[in-house]
Order: sequence, then C-alpha cells, then structure tokens
Amino acid sequence: MPSLNWLGKDKVITYHQHVPFHFLDKKFSVGNSDNKIIHGDNLIALKSLLPRYENKIKCIYIDPPYNTGNENWIYNDNVSDSRLQKWLGQVVGKEGEDLTRHDKWLCMMYPRLRLLQKLLANDGAIFISIDDTELFNLKFVCDEIFGVNNFISNISNVNKPSGRTFSKFVATAHEYILIYAKNIDSLTWKGFKPEEKVTKRFNKIDKDGRKYRETDLRKTGDFDLREDRPNLFYYFYYNEMTGDFFPDTEDKVLLGYIQIKPIRADGMESVWRWSIDLARQNLSAIFPKYLPTRKVWSVMQKDYLDDKEFVKPTSSWTFKDVNSERGTETFINLGFDKKDFPKPKPVGTVERILQLATEKNSIVLDSFAGSGTTAHAVINLNKQDGGNRKFILIELNDYAENITAERVKRVGGEFTFYEIGEKLFDEDGFLNESVPLEKIFDYIYFSETGKNYVPSEEKNLLGLDNDTAYYFFENLSWTALAQIKTRAENYVIYAESCNLSDNELMKYRITFKQIPFDVRKY
Repeated sequence: MPSLNWLGKDKVITYHQHVPFHFLDKKFSVGNSDNKIIHGDNLIALKSLLPRYENKIKCIYIDPPYNTGNENWIYNDNVSDSRLQKWLGQVVGKEGEDLTRHDKWLCMMYPRLRLLQKLLANDGAIFISIDDTELFNLKFVCDEIFGVNNFISNISNVNKPSGRTFSKFVATAHEYILIYAKNIDSLTWKGFKPEEKVTKRFNKIDKDGRKYRETDLRKTGDFDLREDRPNLFYYFYYNEMTGDFFPDTEDKVLLGYIQIKPIRADGMESVWRWSIDLARQNLSAIFPKYLPTRKVWSVMQKDYLDDKEFVKPTSSWTFKDVNSERGTETFINLGFDKKDFPKPKPVGTVERILQLATEKNSIVLDSFAGSGTTAHAVINLNKQDGGNRKFILIELNDYAENITAERVKRVGGEFTFYEIGEKLFDEDGFLNESVPLEKIFDYIYFSETGKNYVPSEEKNLLGLDNDTAYYFFENLSWTALAQIKTRAENYVIYAESCNLSDNELMKYRITFKQIPFDVRKY
C-alpha cells in the first residue's frame, strides 16, 4: 500500500506511545452526568482517556484546523505559538526548523489520530471534517492508521451553496467529511429518516394497506450484462390464466407460460438484482409486469415504505441544515456574539453523523471541540429519540469554559469540567509524589479490573474483584502482610520492593508487582 512521507514523520510515528499519562482534575460539575468537557492539549487529554475509554467510543467527530495558512491557529505557517515551537523542538528536534506548513500539520495530526484509533470501538466510526488543503494528505494518513479496507466514504458536504467569494478561480461550495471504521466488518450503521421527496414515491397500497413502490428487478448500471454476472441470469415463467409464477435456471418452453428474462433497452441480455434463491424465498414480494413502452415483460419488486426506517446516505450532502450559515445562526440565537467564535459548525451536520453511527447509549468524542457543536447535537438527538448518549469534548483554547462549556449549559446539557492534571510518573520514571495516593490507587485498580477504586477502612486495599484482593504497600514484607484483613483466593500486591521469597509468594497465592515498573503504561 502506498504511504505518505514527510519531514518529521519518523519522529512522530510512535510518539503516541510516549505521551506521558496525566490525570484529569475535576473543576466543577453542571448537573450529574458522565459527560466530560476537558480543557487542555488534546494529545495529552486523549492519552488520559485510554484507561477508561479504550475501544469504547462509538462515534468520533473531529473538525481539525484546515491549515489554510491564514488562520489564527497554533499550527499555522508562522509557528508563532510557543506551545507548538516547544513541542516540535522536543519531538522532531532540529529538523523542526525546516518543516513546511503541511509537515507541521501532519506532525500534529498523526499521534492524535493514533490515539483516536485506539479509543474507537470495534463497531464504531470516525468522521473528520476537512477541506482541499489537507484532504489527500489526511486520506493517506488515515489509510495507514485505520487501514485502507476500513475506509467508508468521503462525503462532499455542500455547506455554502452559493460558493465562497474568496476562491480565486472556482467558488468552492463544499467541504469534506472523511469516514473510517475501526473494523468495517463489525461496523453498525444506520441511515437517515426518509424525507418527503422519498416517501411520496411509495404511492401504491397492497391488500394489507402497506405502501410500496414498484422497482424493476433487472439490474441497471455497471456490470449488468449476462457475461458480467452469469450467476444472476435466470428465467421467470408466468401463466396469465392461472397466475402461476416462478423462477427457473432452465431455458424451456412451457405450454401456456410466458418466459421472462432480463433484457436491456438495447436488446442485450442483462441480469437480475437478486439471486434465484432470494427470488424463491421472496416470491410474494415480486410480480410479472408487461412494459408497453419497451414491449417486453419484466419482473417488478414491491419495495415497501415500512421497510425503509432508514435510507442509505449519499456521498453528497446538500441538506439545508448543513449550511455553514446555520451554525452561526444557532450560535447567535444562544446569546453569543458572532465575534465570540468564527464559523461554528452547524448542529445539523453533526446530528446527521450521529444518526448514522450511534445507538441510544453510545459515547461520542470530539477532540477539537470548538464552540461545543458536538455536545449540542448529542443533546438534541437524545431529546428526539429518548437516548442516553454521552459526550466527551476536548478543547485546548482558553474559551473552553466561557464558550464551549457555557454553550452546553445554555442548551440544557449536564457535564463535568476538567483541566489536565499531574503526570502519573515523574521525570525519573517513578510514581509522581505530587499525585494523591487515592488517584494512583484508582489508576492501578482500574487498569487491573476495569472498576473504580472505592476507599475503605483498609488504607492499603485497592479493592476485591473476582476473589482477588489488590493491595498497595511501600514494601511487601511480613509486616505488610500482617495488615491485610480481606480474605481472598488470590492477592495482587503492588510495592517498591519485596522481602518474600518466590516460594513464600506462591504459598500465599501472592502476585508481586513492582512499582513503578509493573504499573501499566498506556
């Protein structure tokens, strides 16, 4: 598979593995919910989510900087932001001084996409808004990270039907939404509710009162000739007098029967859309019909409206609710000034994404949260279908509280607001003494069991799970063992050192895990 190379790639290709784990510090809550808004560098914040959310995020939507070269974002061509200068210096080294704007953008995106891929659920999908500037670079990178076989589509999102006047030669009317699955064979996918222009086509009613439309069972479009798909060529036989109707692979003459085969308008033999086995199984849903315009018999399918709970989306979105003006209108209607945030995404765009890729209890992540459109869309969709979707927003900029979080409050959302906290490990690789022990206990216990630490009267006990007790001591000694009160079949004990022999550990069913080396690193 072709791959994309750029200056600095060799420095960032495994960088996501070396991002230090930081704790999240809770600042305040609005209501009582598992929703999260995190203020801080999304690279660090994504790493902090791994223990609890790896392989659990059903839908990821991101709207990263488009890198047009004239936007006021920290990864722009001037590298004016000290945070990026420092990061490039640390990660890329002296080469960072020679990076082009596109090199910098790719260096920024690559480790973040790596972490997003780890967080994405096996049946989930990621949606990335982008424009022409980095579309093809992004496609190459996503093929590498998510796998070319997991590519779903590149949506043309027409969000400015009149076109953008600043375009020199062509008034650009659209952006893109690049879509990848974590595992396309496990992906769960819905569609859009059929619009009136679709439902009005179902203008026939059967004897049971069900609305349907007639569609020709003959395949049209590419590869519709008999030699293209010989397994889809067969005959139908119909007796007008008796109504007898059935498919058969044999070319034969039956007295009183009309032979029907798929014929194109140019007279060439074509194929059916269904296999013969499917036709036999669904004979009540098809019927013979004479087409007077073409002067041939064909077979029609009863395509029922009530089978169309969702319709497949097309690769071109021209809906009014994806227009960029809608995003600004909604933002202003919430009481914000237009100058507070330029070009907020339309809620309709994200709602449509959520309709395709989420269930009622899905977790949704946006690591370039901006004004909080994704949370707004989650809240709206939950109101519409009674869902309980949860959102996680990450925003680096200082407006995370007074715009992102404030918007979520104004639309009735509940959440907890976090800042990036201390590292788990200090510069020497030991547990950070600045971190409260309770946070370390929670980290270790959750990494072992997937459950939260609950403080108990035993100050060294992390918890009991599946008849295994987990403990944390400075030194695993007979003095420490004397403090253990919880009886269990097995023990996992974290400590910096151990005075017990291997035989003694085995005798008392103890697994010793040395701090800091055996503390899991995500």
